[in-house]
Amino acid sequence: MHQHPDRMPPLKLEEMDAVQKTAAEALIAGPRKAVKGPFIALLRSPLLMDRLQRVGEYIRFDSSLPPRISEFTMCVVSRACTQQFEWFTHVPLAMKEGSSAETIEALRCGRRPNNMHPDEALVYDFTQELMAHHGVCDATYAAAVERFGERGVIDLTGLIGYFITVSLVLNVAHTPPEVKDGVAALPALPL
Repeated sequence: MHQHPDRMPPLKLEEMDAVQKTAAEALIAGPRKAVKGPFIALLRSPLLMDRLQRVGEYIRFDSSLPPRISEFTMCVVSRACTQQFEWFTHVPLAMKEGSSAETIEALRCGRRPNNMHPDEALVYDFTQELMAHHGVCDATYAAAVERFGERGVIDLTGLIGYFITVSLVLNVAHTPPEVKDGVAALPALPL
């Protein structure tokens, strides 16, 4: 895994203005309990960080999608964006929720996994199609509505968009991952 210097390291309390301190305190008081990952860079724009973190809080903790689907989706987006921080964060969570090691390894290598759960296959196809074409065809849309309902389709679309945004912020900031044992880093693509 190639490491770039962290462009936007954590801000010290004395470096923060009043708006940044308020935004950081709100983040710490919520379910995340800390300013880490993308929020370190986003704190440079505290009002954007505050609004995005509220969207992310809904997406992560209150969405209509089951956690297994959300975590798997985050792995698909992390792979597509070659985003190490999110990959190291969400692979263990996806595996805890039931994604297989074989599925995760295929994702890591940039391949469509062969033996996904039907819900994972639907989400993989929906996510790949949305990212490639900025929309989905009628068949993909109908399958997603049948499985997740209209609310679920909107929550899935929002999840993908949110994690693309977060991944891009992390990539621009060169935020280093919190490496976890048993999780292999993403190789650069194309292979």
